[in-house]
Amino acid sequence: MTRPRGNRHRLRGVVVRDKADKTITVEVGRRYRHPRYGKMVRRHSHIAAHDETNDAQIGDMVEIVACRPMSRSKRYRVLRVVERSVVQQLVGQPPDRAEAEEAETLAAPVAPAAPVAELTAPAAPVPETAAESTEPTPEAEPAGPAAGTEPTEPTEPPAAT
Repeated sequence: MTRPRGNRHRLRGVVVRDKADKTITVEVGRRYRHPRYGKMVRRHSHIAAHDETNDAQIGDMVEIVACRPMSRSKRYRVLRVVERSVVQQLVGQPPDRAEAEEAETLAAPVAPAAPVAELTAPAAPVPETAAESTEPTPEAEPAGPAAGTEPTEPTEPPAAT
């Protein structure tokens, strides 16, 4: 005669690793009130679980239940997949691991881009005609005779009146 097992410890979490055969790693989160300060604190644990059919993929919400020890680290088994990840729902089939990682990075929230006007410096005024653009500006002319050039004829001093 077999005895009823009773209610086993059940946890829900998100699959964060599925590379091993028949083993997944589930991140189980919990919230509790801090005993002294009263603030809500979030903690999480990574639990290895046995997945006989290799059905669970990264990002899936799964329910795991306590069972006999299956290895040094596995003390839980997958009871059911509660919710598939968004990537699998869109595609309809389990994605490749590289595609899943790429989709997770693309799904991350992105900060809004700054307006273009803030990024660029004010533009210099554009000359209206070509003649204005070819004339040298007074700041560009040298103050005295340049080295290596011949002096021009001296100008006569102004006549005295």
